[in-house]
Amino acid sequence: MLRVAPRTRTAPAAGSVLSDEPLPGRWLVFGVVGLALLLGSIDQTSVATALPTMQSDLGGSLGWIGWTITIYSVGQIVALPIAGRLSDQFGRRTVFLTAVAVFTATSLLAGLAGNIAFLIAVRAVQGIAAGAIMPAATGIVAERFGRNRDRAIGLFTSIFPIGAIVGPVVGGVLVTYTSWRAIFFVNLPLGVIIVLGGLFLIGRDGARRVQASAIDFGGIGLLTLVLVAGMTTITALGGSGDPLVRWGLVGGAAAVTAIAVWRFLHHARVDENAVVPMRLLRGKVFGPLNIINVMFGAAALGFSTLVPLYAEQRYGLGPLVAGSLLSVRAIAMIATSSLSVALLRTVGTRRLMLIGYAGMAVGTGLLAVPPPGAMSAELWLSITAGIAGLGMGTAAPSSNNASMHLAKQEISAIAGLRAMFRQSGGIAGISMTTAIISLAANPGVAQGYAFLGFAALLLIALPVIFRLPDHRGSW
Repeated sequence: MLRVAPRTRTAPAAGSVLSDEPLPGRWLVFGVVGLALLLGSIDQTSVATALPTMQSDLGGSLGWIGWTITIYSVGQIVALPIAGRLSDQFGRRTVFLTAVAVFTATSLLAGLAGNIAFLIAVRAVQGIAAGAIMPAATGIVAERFGRNRDRAIGLFTSIFPIGAIVGPVVGGVLVTYTSWRAIFFVNLPLGVIIVLGGLFLIGRDGARRVQASAIDFGGIGLLTLVLVAGMTTITALGGSGDPLVRWGLVGGAAAVTAIAVWRFLHHARVDENAVVPMRLLRGKVFGPLNIINVMFGAAALGFSTLVPLYAEQRYGLGPLVAGSLLSVRAIAMIATSSLSVALLRTVGTRRLMLIGYAGMAVGTGLLAVPPPGAMSAELWLSITAGIAGLGMGTAAPSSNNASMHLAKQEISAIAGLRAMFRQSGGIAGISMTTAIISLAANPGVAQGYAFLGFAALLLIALPVIFRLPDHRGSW
């Protein structure tokens, strides 16, 4: 398999990434890193409000329009394992600033897209850039905050809801009063500010220089093929047109998916440097954690992507009102995420995850139920979205820290794998739901059943959480 040979760098004697002493200027660095996470959060939630408008403008079925979100997630999955290792090898600052610059440039290209094929291609590259930001950012913050790294990383979950509040509102306003293209253009000034701030505030001596393992491009390629072929299979199932062509595409894509899955699992079993080695797929700790992350991704990312579409299709709400439902969820997340961070060391990760996942399941399941009595659809959807947000705010900080203490020397790589499995779950959930909607006589009701499926996944995750080590204290 194709791979890049490892290179050795000398670790600095002082200011090590694992030093317990917090470094000066850490909050300014956190501000720059946090703004980058905010940029990605705004992009993800604002695009979700524009799917019907993009379909009307660019043409194509809802399944293919949905690729503007799922291919973005594929790009993130491709980048996450690479960025984690490159961050440890070449320096988090370099990887972080390069990723933000590429993300900003592709935002401009996405806003100028003239057809759905070009937009999907640009979104794939943009997803790669977005995927590289999180592992590098996690390493930068862990290095700067020393013994308080667990709380600082937990605070990441307070940044995403801010973008989730701003993104849907900004997206709804722009779609309603201007164009869906402005959703991408709004990223440009933020990207410039982040790059300039990072150049001046994130010092070069903060980069970690260590022995880095080979990058498994062969394994990453197989994983990408699994995801793209699987997405194609699901999208073609929900497509229209000549039945012979459609079923031919379904059969071919399904065959490629099956072969790619077999090759990927074989590669994971025999290659000790595989991007996802078999020991991380079926280990006593990381195996259950990966399962939980897939379920979390399917429910959480599926929720944030599909709720605006659900509100528009089932209840006839406009883009601005539909997008504001994500803002309600985000406000609820902020209300509980800071409390969850404060309780991490005393309550432990397991209990907070159990409470949070149960709350997410209740909110997501109630979303599928029609408003009771004379209650308006807006109020009912806001209540259910808020319940889901309270659960997610409780679960996210503990989920982000779960089992991190077992591999402190590979924080960036572990963070990348965690996000990779979450994005995989999101891709599967979104792809299957959009395919079902495309075939359904009543898309709104069909999507309600999909939300019940997401709630069931979260409930299934509860017994799996008990298999994770319950960590208390700092790490």
